[in-house]
Amino acid sequence: MEQQIQLNNHNKQEYPPMHTCEHIINQTMIRLFNCGRSISAHIERKKSKLDYRLGACPSEEEVKKLEEAVNEVIAQHLLVTTEFISQEEAKGRFDLERLPEDASETVRVVKVGDYDQCLCIGTHVENTSEIGTFKIISHDWDDEAKRWRIRFKLV
Repeated sequence: MEQQIQLNNHNKQEYPPMHTCEHIINQTMIRLFNCGRSISAHIERKKSKLDYRLGACPSEEEVKKLEEAVNEVIAQHLLVTTEFISQEEAKGRFDLERLPEDASETVRVVKVGDYDQCLCIGTHVENTSEIGTFKIISHDWDDEAKRWRIRFKLV
């Protein structure tokens, strides 16, 4: 008899291309700026925003490099897959701080090819070829909070 995996219910339905792009942006930020994943996210179909904790505001050249790097990953037509593991297995591999207190013992890992993997219960495309082109609309810097916000869309 096959065991039924029980996950927490998800409270919203993301637009899969935009949400999958968020995963790619997060990993690209880690690689380019040596920062963590976004500290705040608002992901919608028409446009989205992500906040990052950084030491300094990125230059326009760095912003352009981010946009280009994300689009290079999207263009690789990577498969987006999932795997289920226990929270115990996830320790040391993933940051469990964002899991709710009542999180299920089983967690889902979403992988974007070999480029990114993280815990997530959201909806995603099956292949990055379904995302479109990532375009940064605007960005701003909060010096006091050391927070960089990007607003973006898919075209």
